[in-house]
Amino acid sequence: MDACCIVGAGAWGSALAIHLARHDIQVALTGQRPAALRDMAARHENAASLPDCPFPPGLTIEPDLASALQKHHDIILAGASHALPGLMPIMKTHLPAHARIAWAFKGFATPQGMLTHQYLRQTLGSRPYAVFSGPAFARELAAGLPCAVALAATERCWGDELAAALHDGRFRVYRSDDLTGIQVGGASKNVIAIACGVADGMRMGASTRATLVTRGLAEMLRLNEALGGSAETLMGLSGLGDLVLTATDNHSRNRRLGLYLGQGWPVPSARAMIGQVTEGYYAARIIHDLALHHGVRMPITSQVTAILHQGHAVLDALATLTAPGQPRQEWP
Repeated sequence: MDACCIVGAGAWGSALAIHLARHDIQVALTGQRPAALRDMAARHENAASLPDCPFPPGLTIEPDLASALQKHHDIILAGASHALPGLMPIMKTHLPAHARIAWAFKGFATPQGMLTHQYLRQTLGSRPYAVFSGPAFARELAAGLPCAVALAATERCWGDELAAALHDGRFRVYRSDDLTGIQVGGASKNVIAIACGVADGMRMGASTRATLVTRGLAEMLRLNEALGGSAETLMGLSGLGDLVLTATDNHSRNRRLGLYLGQGWPVPSARAMIGQVTEGYYAARIIHDLALHHGVRMPITSQVTAILHQGHAVLDALATLTAPGQPRQEWP
């Protein structure tokens, strides 16, 4: 892969662009906010989302999304998952016929719970698709600190080329055949991270956090099985690895959202204080509905959804999760 277009100029898209440009790949960073993109071009950095990380040579800013799409064969989508449907009209119009697409966001493509590879195939037709996800914060990737992701593709050639472009000694790319599992892990771990943030905001202690991580992983595994993913995938980078990162480090927006909620802030205020997209806010309701549809037990996710979308108090959610009664067997 000699050149690519990254759609989504937030922190993660910018970090990916910086990383690829350092490897002598010509990268066009674009999106749906032309004014913000022109500011990045003038400053040679994303001062709003990724300050003090200057753009290397080979990274260009393209404020015209349509033009950027038309010029590139390889496209990486790095925006928010819930914004994907709004992006489709311009992609359908301007995407080259043989373009290959990858995505690096974490969430479901539609409110009904459609996975991104299913949605893109339905919307853009049969073409090479790939997804990569794992425990990697944008600032740490941009700083060249070690991190790793799992990558799966519908066609081996596309997966091989993308992995070769991304992989180096510090950003490690591990191959997988499980598109479903990588996506389910990436979406569902954000909800559990919010729960861990809530518990820590309430000063419930390290034991509670560890319990939520472990029982949250059990919920993720049950959902993944119902949707056709592999359990092995969720025990790897895009599941457990990403869950540990997102649930325990305050760079995680989802964890910080939970912290504010646990400290007593109402949902709208907590979201405003984050100031950026928290994917778990959108994923919680989708996953809760999927769990009901498939008959999957997800009590932690259910209570996070109740707090975020049903107006339930944090203390009421805690009381529900800690109600007396004999626990079920640990697995499944």
